[in-house]
Amino acid sequence: MKVAIVSGKAEGPNKLNSFDNALLKARIGDVNLIKVSSMVEKGTEITDLPKLKPGAMVNCVLSKITSEKKGDLISAAIVIAIGDNLGCVAENARINTSPKEVKEEAIDMVKYMMDKRNEKINEMVVEEINHKVEEIGTVVASLVYLNEEIIAIQ
Repeated sequence: MKVAIVSGKAEGPNKLNSFDNALLKARIGDVNLIKVSSMVEKGTEITDLPKLKPGAMVNCVLSKITSEKKGDLISAAIVIAIGDNLGCVAENARINTSPKEVKEEAIDMVKYMMDKRNEKINEMVVEEINHKVEEIGTVVASLVYLNEEIIAIQ
């Protein structure tokens, strides 16, 4: 199994367009995102996001938050932990919380998930993104599940 971790932040004239713009910044704005739960296979490889086929149906774990209040600090984090038998993904998003706390909460969540499964963590990757809202802002962090069907031919 291969996955990519991406993030983006943007403003827009309304919540939908702000979210769409953040997806575009994360390079996942031209596909259909299917939110899935938070499990990965053992031996999962974390790689860079390849160019995806426009309109493809793409499984992902998505952390997102939008605010319409100028000056709000919005943060999103995604964490993957991989063990000997499987891996877990945790997402977290908050408004006006220190980015460090948002990141640490996500790490604590994935550690708990792995502990409940009696899995030792061999590898952990964290992606976080933060943005100070100007008008209507959104941040997204996502783990994208990759397969040949969704990758565009270069």
